[in-house]
Amino acid sequence: MSYVLEINNVTKKFGDFTAVKSVSFNVEDGGFFSILGGSGCGKTTLLRMISGFEDVTEGELLIRGESMAGIPPERRPVNIVFQNLALFPMMNVEKNVAFGLQRQKLPKKEVNNRVTEMLERVGLVGFEKKKVTELSGGQRQRVAIARSLVLRPSILLLDEPLGALDRKLREHMKIELKVLQREIGTTFIYITHDQSEALVMSDHVAVMNEGQFEQIDTPKNLYKNPATSFVAGFVGESNEFNITGYADGELTTDNGCKLVKPGLDFQPKKLFIRPEAFILDSPETLPDVALINTRIRNILFDGANTKLSVVVKESSDEMLISLPQNAKFDNLHDGDDLQVGIHQDDLKCYKN
Repeated sequence: MSYVLEINNVTKKFGDFTAVKSVSFNVEDGGFFSILGGSGCGKTTLLRMISGFEDVTEGELLIRGESMAGIPPERRPVNIVFQNLALFPMMNVEKNVAFGLQRQKLPKKEVNNRVTEMLERVGLVGFEKKKVTELSGGQRQRVAIARSLVLRPSILLLDEPLGALDRKLREHMKIELKVLQREIGTTFIYITHDQSEALVMSDHVAVMNEGQFEQIDTPKNLYKNPATSFVAGFVGESNEFNITGYADGELTTDNGCKLVKPGLDFQPKKLFIRPEAFILDSPETLPDVALINTRIRNILFDGANTKLSVVVKESSDEMLISLPQNAKFDNLHDGDDLQVGIHQDDLKCYKN
């Protein structure tokens, strides 16, 4: 397997503060790898070390097998697309894309050929003479990506590039970026706090917390099988419970629920249940399903999906339940009692 990037026990310290703590991972050549985490988790610092704008305090960072120790940013085979895009407003599209090639003093014919080829690949033919101020947000995004990719980097780093776009355009650009990356084949390393962006676009996602990786996995496995309680609570929606007891394969939660989960070889402290995991249609007839008595507080309709905000009857704790898509539950109303089921495989338990 060919790795374009290898990170081995990399640490970054700023005085007494450790921003990145002994992180190790590899990125396959041609892959789309996202680093997902909240503000201050260390993801941007990690990106800056890859690009060369920050030195590595400890550990090893290799690109295509070559150590980047002491290699300045301008000599590394990487390029960055920032959230603010940093396009030149006084230049048209063509000149923005050609800027880096011209600084390399390449022959004019080669510059023109590579710019034309890149504008074709990002779907901007016909926009060559337009000023960037005349473009839409999505078009400016593509100009920024074209300006980076035309230099043929081994890795394109993207630092929350969709953060300034409105919601509808963000949804559109997620699909565009995924398609563009696969068509061009350049390795993308994408930094984001938005889990939807990471899950939709990536081949692999690393969830970062307090300078460390909690889990690196495919988007599907990350969502279906969170390795830690942090990942379970951070990625996607989840109902979180504290566990007060575990004996003979039965969990007792702090809101009075009794749930069957045999086979655990540790004393669990936290329990997470996805809203879509609850069974509403005759759960009492299914094997390996525990029952929870609830009362509907609110029915939350948002078009494609409907959720129920319910209260566990043994307590005042709230839960969120997703109704199956296209399901007909017109008989449900605020204040109704509702018995739901949960299969033991959908109970995600953790030590802390």
